Amino acid sequence: MGATASPRATARNAAGLPRKLAEVLQGEVRFDAFTRGRYATDASIYQIMPAGVVFPKSADDIAATLKVAADHALPVILRGGGTSQNGQPIGSGLVVDCSRHFNRVLAYDAEAGTVTVEPGHVLERLNARLRADGWFFPVEPSTATRCTIGGMAGNNSCGARSLRYGKMSDNVLGLEALFHDGRAFGFGLTGNEAAAVSGGPRAEDLARRMLALADAHRGEIERVYPKVQRRVGGYNLDSLIEPRPNLAHLLVGSEGTLAATTAVTLKLSRLPAHRVMGVCHFPSFRAAMETTQAIVGLDPVAVELVDNNVLVLGADIPLFRTTLADITKGTPNCLLLAEFAGDDLAALQRDLRRLDQCMADHGFPDAVVEVVEANRQKAVWEVREACLNIMMSMKGDRKPVSFIEDCAVPLEHLADYTDAVTEVFSRHGTRGTWYAHASVGCLHVRPILNMKDGGDVATMRAIAEETAELVRRHKGSYSGEHGDGISRSEFVEPLFGPTLTRAFETVKDAFDPDNRLNPNKIVRPLKMDDRTLMRFAPGYEVTEPARTALDWSDWGGFGPAVEMCNNNGTCRKLAGGAMCPSYRATGDEQHLTRGRANSLRLAISGQLGKDAFLSPEMKRTMDLCVSCKACRRECPTGVDMAKMKIEFLHHYHARHGLPLRERLVAEMPRFAGIAAALSPLLNLRNRSAILAKFGEERLGFSARRSLPAWRRPWREAGEPAHPQDVVDDVRDIVLFGDTFNRAFERENLEAAERVLTAAGYRLHRVLAHKGRRPLCCGRTWLASGQTDRAREEARRTLDALLPFVRAGARVVGLEPSCLLTFRDEFLSLLPGDEAKTLAERSLLFEELLAADLAAGRIRLPLREQGGRVAHLHGHCHQKSFGVMGAVETVLRHVPGLDVRVIESSCCGMAGAFGYRADTIDASFAMAELSLFPALRKAGPDDLVVADGTSCRHQIHDGLGREAIHVARVLDAAL
Repeated sequence: MGATASPRATARNAAGLPRKLAEVLQGEVRFDAFTRGRYATDASIYQIMPAGVVFPKSADDIAATLKVAADHALPVILRGGGTSQNGQPIGSGLVVDCSRHFNRVLAYDAEAGTVTVEPGHVLERLNARLRADGWFFPVEPSTATRCTIGGMAGNNSCGARSLRYGKMSDNVLGLEALFHDGRAFGFGLTGNEAAAVSGGPRAEDLARRMLALADAHRGEIERVYPKVQRRVGGYNLDSLIEPRPNLAHLLVGSEGTLAATTAVTLKLSRLPAHRVMGVCHFPSFRAAMETTQAIVGLDPVAVELVDNNVLVLGADIPLFRTTLADITKGTPNCLLLAEFAGDDLAALQRDLRRLDQCMADHGFPDAVVEVVEANRQKAVWEVREACLNIMMSMKGDRKPVSFIEDCAVPLEHLADYTDAVTEVFSRHGTRGTWYAHASVGCLHVRPILNMKDGGDVATMRAIAEETAELVRRHKGSYSGEHGDGISRSEFVEPLFGPTLTRAFETVKDAFDPDNRLNPNKIVRPLKMDDRTLMRFAPGYEVTEPARTALDWSDWGGFGPAVEMCNNNGTCRKLAGGAMCPSYRATGDEQHLTRGRANSLRLAISGQLGKDAFLSPEMKRTMDLCVSCKACRRECPTGVDMAKMKIEFLHHYHARHGLPLRERLVAEMPRFAGIAAALSPLLNLRNRSAILAKFGEERLGFSARRSLPAWRRPWREAGEPAHPQDVVDDVRDIVLFGDTFNRAFERENLEAAERVLTAAGYRLHRVLAHKGRRPLCCGRTWLASGQTDRAREEARRTLDALLPFVRAGARVVGLEPSCLLTFRDEFLSLLPGDEAKTLAERSLLFEELLAADLAAGRIRLPLREQGGRVAHLHGHCHQKSFGVMGAVETVLRHVPGLDVRVIESSCCGMAGAFGYRADTIDASFAMAELSLFPALRKAGPDDLVVADGTSCRHQIHDGLGREAIHVARVLDAAL
């Protein structure tokens, strides 16, 4: 059978394809270089540029795609969330993205506990729907927030709790699919013949042939197939020799090489009433491996490893630092997370006591931290699920590489196997990272290698061959969870032998005789070390930008910062946290942190053509990034797209010029004083539809959006201060008045003055050294990439504030996007000790109060509020810097105030983004994800609290409600 087509042959075969597909599909097709580039990779080391990308809306669309692709002799590769780690959903043909539109729930039986979904449906979204009825789908990989059911079926996914619930093939009841030519069929459980096979004589004949093939190889299957639960390599011929085989299980784990799945019917499980966790501490990795079998003997639901790499690296990641501190005592080498679940809480607490005794019996007394509270367990699982990305946060070209990461061996061999693999790494001059499913002997191990280096690629091949032999010797499975793909298909024959490999080829040829469905995976494989198939192919080099506008030294440069994206897709999560709001609103890979990072990487390395980095296509890719900075905190590998957008815009506008609208917004701090004097004239725009329309046509400000009303600006109380006025007893404060609150909402700064004074602080009025214009963070210039102007503002502000900070004062601000610039962009604009000193002494209003109230340094005399409800929406930058807890703390300090935090992503306003005519629809769509629905349920007398100027404006325009700053809440309660 043929191999993957060459790029030249693919281009020749694709001629006329876009037009033909557009004629027959309801869904969209894209053949531009940027889209193809975004779908050329998954979470593996590989990259293959597809001919085009299809976004189907129905099974008919997929059938039509298969037929058209066959006419053009092109392969078809179905794709879900694109989180596979071995190159499964990439290839040179047509990639079919099922996640965007083809993702409905088709049938749900809450009594029987079954559900049928389209393959693009995301697991977490399904479980959120099932939870209300007490059901869940128990196969829960660490990528549950973004993996799709179709992708899980394709890979035969497992998840942390497979010890109790099994893997995907144990929980799939039936599949509906299409043959390579678009003909529909269905497979299910034999013995229920009405559901076993559908699709007519062709499907029935194929089913008979597959059952006969398996029966003919029964002896070889029983002798060779590994006797471990975690075996997902090859094809599931072993499932067809069971007493009542389910024919669908042959398709599960087939990685889209046999058929195109259009619907999956799942068996659900009852949610346990309670879960408890014991965090077991070990002084060495070997000790943990030796003890695993004893812990599994206690009948837990899961036993998961967190190794020393995760403990060390995670301690440097703000998102995980607090959780790791909470669950660890002392300095363990590694942890085992043992979870017990059931309906009897008392029995589960006894399980924890038995776990503690088991640890003591093995020489580790007092080595278990009990985690019983649901919120603490959730935080621990978030750390465990992020293990891969935490380890990928290593900076530099050497990173943990996926190619042997989920081998599984029997538990009695686990300690010896891990020692042997560690010795292999040492012999090849590297070390490995370990984590994951100790309970089933499936540990995700990744040696640290540089895939830009040909020598390290050769080392990868040697490690793969030696590890495969170790797995065979220990009677394990070379692929225990993540499938074969490109990384491991070569090792199917060495592990299963020639007889079964020829049987696998027979399976492939029976289903797909023309080799059109995801070719060269599982059978007739590509070479796993073929560098031409890799993301960092020979000749890879970052060429742009030659000179950066911001300091990227922490990453080793702009290129390495972009390359930090490992494509695991955490940014694709649809709920929880704040990342990535534009993707949540559009469902488009283009408007996603991962999609932008891939586009940047391909552009700056010249793979999208000349000048791609500064092209209009790249500008469109970056346009819906609202610079919320959620990725700065929530991307475990540290991809800071907000900072990358500033860098990009700096170079883009230098080449193409700066539009008038961007110039007006950027210069706002400079003309704010004049605008305030002209406020009666300028504010007419909000009362005149004609003026609003004129502004939209000439400047691009949407006529549907009100503009901030200019007013008499805030004036600080008191005379200008001098550094010698600072006493340095923690009560000295410089209240930084940002442009937005100063010019549009002075009542917030006035309220803050009253609250701070009532708390006993001394406020110092600081002026700029040159000129009368107030100090500014430079945020408006940064938003348009004008880094030189922003640097001037940063220097001017730093020069004015630094003497007071050095004397002991703290700088306090109200607007998160402005004050937190001191702790973020200032460090990239003016790297050095001066900016670090200011960053360390700069606090948001609520941070200052929360810290000093907790330390007993101040007190606030506040009135009882009689149970009044306050709905709190957090600004994105508050979330990014982990200061939302401070806002809650301060609000809960108000007696009788019922504080309810809104679980929301970006409000969608994002500075000038929400004012633009071309992005206002996206702006409101982001608000409708969670913020607006939550506030529509709020009572008419409830408070709405939002510390961001943009957030308050969005709530006003979208819902007609007034949102207020926390300073005004406290001021009203004084």
